[in-house]
Amino acid sequence: MSNDPGNPSSDGPDEGQNPFKGTPFEHLFGGLAGGAGGLGGPGGFPFPGMTPGQGGMPDLNQLFGQIQAMLQPYDGPLNWDVAIDVARKSAAQASDPSISQRQKDAVADALQLADHWLDETTSFPSGVQTTAAWSRAEWIVATADVWKVLIEPIAASSVQAMGSALPEEARAQAGPILGMMGKAIGAMLAQQVGSALGALAGEVLSVSDIGVPLAPAGRAALLPTNVATFAEGLDVSADDVQLYLALREAAHQRLFTHVPWLREHVIGAVRDYAGGIEIDAEQIQSRLEEQLRGVDPSNPEAMQQLLEGGLFDVPKSPRQEAALTRLEVVLALVEGWVDEVVAQATTERMPSAAKLQEAFRRRRAAGGPAEDTFAALVGLEMRPRRLRDASTLWGSLRTRQGIEARDGVWMHPDLLPTAADLDDPLGFREDASAPAELSETDFDAELRKLLDGDSGSAGDETGDPGSGETGPSEK
Repeated sequence: MSNDPGNPSSDGPDEGQNPFKGTPFEHLFGGLAGGAGGLGGPGGFPFPGMTPGQGGMPDLNQLFGQIQAMLQPYDGPLNWDVAIDVARKSAAQASDPSISQRQKDAVADALQLADHWLDETTSFPSGVQTTAAWSRAEWIVATADVWKVLIEPIAASSVQAMGSALPEEARAQAGPILGMMGKAIGAMLAQQVGSALGALAGEVLSVSDIGVPLAPAGRAALLPTNVATFAEGLDVSADDVQLYLALREAAHQRLFTHVPWLREHVIGAVRDYAGGIEIDAEQIQSRLEEQLRGVDPSNPEAMQQLLEGGLFDVPKSPRQEAALTRLEVVLALVEGWVDEVVAQATTERMPSAAKLQEAFRRRRAAGGPAEDTFAALVGLEMRPRRLRDASTLWGSLRTRQGIEARDGVWMHPDLLPTAADLDDPLGFREDASAPAELSETDFDAELRKLLDGDSGSAGDETGDPGSGETGPSEK
């Protein structure tokens, strides 16, 4: 195949030969017919048997054979074998020593003591069934299954959306190429995700550090190497730092173990985010042209910069923005609740707890380089920006109504505070106060009333219509 020899002055491909004409992929494949600025055109990608800037049509069989050789078969929208391999290699670039038996025993002891302290500060019983001390590589492998659940919907929607941006007639003509493009996108996303997970592995302190349960229910784990790094410069003993983080980990385990809908609530927000991906063909084409212009695939550094530049990032749709808001609120509520119960557990036992709480709040609010990288690549910021507001809200509710009422808010997602409640954390159910005694029957009746939206018939349900003691939400 070649350009029309009778028209050597032609500076663009015949529209009939380029099914991607007028689409986001025109710049990528325009060079297949010798178009300027395309992959085979001036400044574009060199093809087998061609030099950069050389016109003419390459041998497509040779080109596609080379692409297939680079992409190993995989199932799903993202090549997880590549992602995990990249993540482990990234984590190995820094020191990642194996965990000793002494470190494992120390983590187990800290988690056991933490659970004992938490018994007095929350109505939820222990959720820790097994304990572990992980290296960074072990964290990557152990959390991979949950990352797949979180990331695959986003990757699948991205790949599908890129293909659906083509006109129908173009999709019909370019079927084989689109299939290969999907695999190529999945491979590139795997590189991005792997790099981000490798960076995160260098910073996370526990399996629940980002607010999402990344291991099976009941499995609590700390990363001693990262804990030691976090402790540097805090002017707090290493034992106190580890115990404080064990308290946070054990509190997370209690919440996610005894609030069964919470895990799906978080993952559902991620799915909604993925389902809201929308494609602006013109904007993507412009971005592709800008980022691919002059890129030399034989230069590893240039290709790495292209991968890290968010090549497939798209503007967030209104549906995505709503999902992100929901995710941000629930993560803040989770972290705020943990912050509150740990503060209560350490008030009289750990003098350094206030300093550790402040250091942890600053870390979670600002986020580290790894979290920023992950947010840029995947589009999700897995950190609660409003941790302080949420902690204040839970503490205020406990002061007014008690531990049981505070923890009872987690009984149903409809009872959770909203973003507006976080704007005024002291005002959440401010008209409510704890009754002198709240029987189990009264509590169940009050919960039914809240869920049903009935504000006036609690007396009939409690069997004492004249007492006026109708429960915390009416006082």
